[in-house]
Amino acid sequence: MIITISGLPGSGKSTVAKMLGKKLGYKHYSTGDFMGELAMKRGMSVLELSKLAEKDTSIDKALDDRQVKLGKEENDFVIDSRLGFHFIPNSVKIFLDVDPDAGAKRVFGDLRPDEKENTSLAAAKENIKKRIESERKRYKKYYGIDCYDKKHYDIVIDTTKRTPEQVIQRIVEELQTAC
Repeated sequence: MIITISGLPGSGKSTVAKMLGKKLGYKHYSTGDFMGELAMKRGMSVLELSKLAEKDTSIDKALDDRQVKLGKEENDFVIDSRLGFHFIPNSVKIFLDVDPDAGAKRVFGDLRPDEKENTSLAAAKENIKKRIESERKRYKKYYGIDCYDKKHYDIVIDTTKRTPEQVIQRIVEELQTAC
């Protein structure tokens, strides 16, 4: 089984995907990690790389190709990816939702080296908004889809008032019901 996890920034995608992979004994992949690696190699933030990707299609192409290859060549893995549902259509597609304020608090509290522009809670909230706008614009232009539209997903969970463990429990329950 392949599980793709998408969602809003700060919804817990990476945390939940890693923990779920471990619980199920599956490998874990993250396009956020792929993008972070690429941003650091280029000496820029993820936000800067996202902006550049609006004009430079090779950035998204590299990320897309990596996901398609994983979906075709591997099984039994979890990937947190905004577009995993699109590039790995034979997956169980999960969307993690979160209140914007709660998401910003999580992002600011978990400052990553590739998100150096989040110098305050207000900056984190504003940068999340810009990132969502940038991704919506880019994905609509390239693929004709909105990765934040919940109609694309099999399971949608609001993580605002849930711990990662509670989210994983809910996912496991949903998977057992579906199988």
